[in-house]
Amino acid sequence: MADLLSANLHRVFANRDESSRQAAIRDVYAEDVEFSDPEEVVTGWAALGAKAGDLLGRVPDTYVFEEDSPKYVGPDFGALAWAFGPAGAPVVRGIDVITVRDGRITTVRTVFVEGQPTPG
Repeated sequence: MADLLSANLHRVFANRDESSRQAAIRDVYAEDVEFSDPEEVVTGWAALGAKAGDLLGRVPDTYVFEEDSPKYVGPDFGALAWAFGPAGAPVVRGIDVITVRDGRITTVRTVFVEGQPTPG
């Protein structure tokens, strides 16, 4: 579970290399993965890849994701808080809550700290 939380954040949403990101998506998520945040809900590998790519394309290259808490894990779910912005000076904070089936992420629910801008 801890590895999947890290992979979701670092191998996918922080990954600026599209080819590597797509390979990670196929490795980490169920094919019908559902991602939701306050902006929208997307389903499937292609939509998830587009979501991550669009986010990274809207921010400066100096923006990075950093883990902002310990990983919280249960038998089929986990959570990880993150910070996003220039290293050491985040402009956005949030939490990802994932559910897992058969060793792959099936849902990602992302929430942001109330009152702050959405990423990108």
